[in-house]
Amino acid sequence: MDLVSESTNPTTPTTTPSPNNNGLSSSRYENQKRRDWNTFCQYLRNHRPPLSMVTCDGAHVLEFLHYLDQFGKTKVHNPTCPFFGLLNPPAPCPCPLRQAWGSLDALIGRLRAAYEENGGRPETNPFGGRAVRTYLRDVRDFQAKARGVSYDKKRKRPKPNMNTSTSSSNSTSVTASPTTT
Repeated sequence: MDLVSESTNPTTPTTTPSPNNNGLSSSRYENQKRRDWNTFCQYLRNHRPPLSMVTCDGAHVLEFLHYLDQFGKTKVHNPTCPFFGLLNPPAPCPCPLRQAWGSLDALIGRLRAAYEENGGRPETNPFGGRAVRTYLRDVRDFQAKARGVSYDKKRKRPKPNMNTSTSSSNSTSVTASPTTT
C-alpha cells in the first residue's frame, strides 16, 4: 500500500505482507513495525479533522507521541516532587506514568522504516524530522534527570591504523634470548 492510495481509499487494508518473509511468518520486529504503522494510521484517521499520511508532518508525530504518554508505565517525577532525581524513591508519589524514552526511540525507528516501506520518500519522512529528534532528546534528558540516571554519550574508539608498513613490522616475532650476567 502506498501513501497516495491510503488517502484516497479508506477501505484499503493497512497491512501488507513483508517483502522479506515470502508469505511465511514475520519476525517479531516486522510484526511490531506493522502494528505500530497501523496504530499511527488509525490515529491519523481518528484525528479531527482526519489526516492523510501525505499531509502528516512532525507536529502530528509529536501529537501522537503525547497521546501515547497516557499508556506509559514509566514513573517520571516532576521537578517539584521530593523524589525528583532519585533512582529508587522510598515511597510512592503522584507523579505521572509516561512512555519510556527507549520505547519512544524504538517506536520512531520502526515508524521511520515503515513510512519508507509504504511508499514515502526519505526526504519527506515526518518521523525523521528535526522536531521529532529534538523531542526525543529532550525526553531522554528529562527522564534521566527525573530518575537520577545519566545518559552519557559513548565516545567512539579510534579505528586502528591499518597501514601496511606498521602491520608488517608487527607480524614478525621477536624472541628474547637469555642473558647471562
